[in-house]
Parts: sequence; structure tokens; C-alpha cells
Amino acid sequence: YDKAIEIKPKFADVWSSKGDALRRLKKYEEAVASFDKALELKPKNADVWMNKGIVLGRFLERNDDAIVCYDKAIEIDPKNADAWNHKGNALYSLSRNDDAIVCYDKAIEIDLKQSVFWSNKGDTLLKLKKYEDAVTSYDKAIEIDSWDADTWRKKAFALLQLKKYDDAIVCYDKAIKIDPNDATAWKGMRITLK
Repeated sequence: YDKAIEIKPKFADVWSSKGDALRRLKKYEEAVASFDKALELKPKNADVWMNKGIVLGRFLERNDDAIVCYDKAIEIDPKNADAWNHKGNALYSLSRNDDAIVCYDKAIEIDLKQSVFWSNKGDTLLKLKKYEDAVTSYDKAIEIDSWDADTWRKKAFALLQLKKYDDAIVCYDKAIKIDPNDATAWKGMRITLK
């Protein structure tokens, strides 16, 4: 990428690709700087704003800054379901749970077929101790992707809180069948069986 930038320094896509590569190398500050350069050259690129937000939020734990990036991405492309989802994740990290749910609902409205949107909403509802609603969200995620052990395990935990022990055991069992090394599911199963 450095050679390409040397040849064509005003090519925003190369700066963006360099940012992606730096993120994979865990050079997060350098990745942000590369995304900034790409945005300086092409400020209306929703994907670059979103990728910068992901690095700031997920890896640098600068969620307020990440939200600014997601808002820019959404302003450019209001139908960017991933940007809405990632904004929800940043809000969740800041314990702004009601706002996070609004974002997940918006992502779901745009793209009903992404199990992760439903699962993230379920996580937030679980955090709010809205266990019935969390189960409903996890059910939607499982309808889309029944091979996600993590979602089965979290659904089991929500059912456990509702004292629906038999249903929780079924879900823990499903999680363990998908991922036999899921220590959390095994622990949940043991607790439920006691």
C-alpha cells in the first residue's frame, strides 16, 4: 500500500485498504490515521466512516468517537444496516441500552436476515433483565442461523432467569452439540441440572 500511495497519494481507496490491513495487524492508531487520510480525500464514503468507527470502538474503546463515525456513515447512507448495528454496539458498551435497542431495531428494519442484529438486541434486552423479550430476539436469530452456539447459550441463560429449566437444558444441550468446547454452556448446564 505504501508503494501505491507513493505513486498515487490522492487515491482514497488505497488509504482505506491500508487502514484495513493495519487493523488486521493490530496497529489501531495507524489504522485510524489511514482512514482519516482516506476521508480527507473522499469524505462521503460511508464504509470508511464505519470502519474507522469499528477500530475506535471495538479495539480502542473510544466508543463516543466511534458513535460520531457511525453517525457520519448513517448520514451518508441511512440504509447502512451494519452502521446502525455497530452504533448499537458502541451504545451498548456505554450502557446506553435503550438507545442501542433503537439502533438494532433500525438495522433489523433494513435487513431482517442478519442473525447478529437479533442476537445483539437480545444481549441488550438480557442486560436490561427483559428476559422474555431477550428469548424472542434470540429465537429470531436462531431462525436465521441455528448453528450459532453462543446464541443458544445466551437464550438458555435467559430461560434460566425465567425459571424455565427444561427449556434452558434443551438450549444448553444444543450449544454443546454445536461447540463441545463451550465451557460456559457446560457450566450453565451443570447449574441448571442442580
